[in-house]
Amino acid sequence: MAPSGVTGIILAAGASRRLGRPKQLLELGERPILDIVLDHAAQSRLDSIVLIVGSESDRIVSAVRDYGQRVVFNPDYSTGQSTSLRRGILAVPDDTSAVLVLLGDQPEVSAEIIDRLIASFAESQGEIVMPSYAGVPGNPVLFRRSVFPELLEITGDQGARDVIKAKRDVVVHVPFADRSPPLDVDTEEDYAVLKQVWAQQPLTST
Repeated sequence: MAPSGVTGIILAAGASRRLGRPKQLLELGERPILDIVLDHAAQSRLDSIVLIVGSESDRIVSAVRDYGQRVVFNPDYSTGQSTSLRRGILAVPDDTSAVLVLLGDQPEVSAEIIDRLIASFAESQGEIVMPSYAGVPGNPVLFRRSVFPELLEITGDQGARDVIKAKRDVVVHVPFADRSPPLDVDTEEDYAVLKQVWAQQPLTST
């Protein structure tokens, strides 16, 4: 990873209640989804990676390879995604200029997507940088250090949506005109769709 001043925070602490089993451990091409997410982050220009775990943490940590990530356990994961985001922000290196928040169930977020967001941040120094997939805003989202205090105030399971909405006039959108928003996995039906898409257009990270 070439130094960029941007730390990736991968949120992978949820209990996958709707799915009924850990989504982080679902396999694509005989690899756990979370391992693919980590791999793409490691191949990118992110300067460091913080992995937030909670439910089934021992199983999940042992199932993924070591990409140099710092693993942080969130004991409050059941109270909402905001607690994992808070743990991640508090765990980043002191010299971090921004964080890129990735979801542990979105393996379609490639190193290329990550790098384009980092490049846009370096050029614009925007407070919030996010992709726009054929005009639809999506993940992952980059937040400059100046936004950290607002992120730390978030409660519940809403993530950073309200912060992004409040700052929508200064959000930098990076267009990905030829891509659909990355799929995530909340149900068995979602997993079936992701497997089908992955089989048709596999990403070749190893």
